[in-house]
Amino acid sequence: MNFWETKKLADMNLQEWESLCDGCGRCCLNKLEDEDTGDIYFTNAACKLLDLTNCRCSRYETRLQWVPECIDLKGSNLQKALNWLPSTCAYRLLAEGKELFDWHPLVSGKAESVITAGISIRDYAVSETEVDEADLEDHIIEDFD
Repeated sequence: MNFWETKKLADMNLQEWESLCDGCGRCCLNKLEDEDTGDIYFTNAACKLLDLTNCRCSRYETRLQWVPECIDLKGSNLQKALNWLPSTCAYRLLAEGKELFDWHPLVSGKAESVITAGISIRDYAVSETEVDEADLEDHIIEDFD
């Protein structure tokens, strides 16, 4: 059996934890929350630290210094962060007792499977530096999940 099928998230070592990230970049998209309903809407505007070519944080180790509102899943309460993660996220799936998708690199054995499956944001995301914060609502992705 694979480690993600036998271990709880809290019991994973750092290497196992980090390998759960599929590199889609979806968690780095700016989100808007409806104050009345609590619904969360993803936009196509990505964090300024996200390298849009490889969908990885350009300053991962020090990201909280650059973007204090970035969610540190390992260091924060994962349960509180789950709603802010896309439904395809391995951390969210495992926390909810679900299986990883076939396209996840740990399952497929191929890093590019997240791109082939159309999960990666690299083809449609823009940097938040190119979007006026007042216009963020115009960047909501309607059919995200």
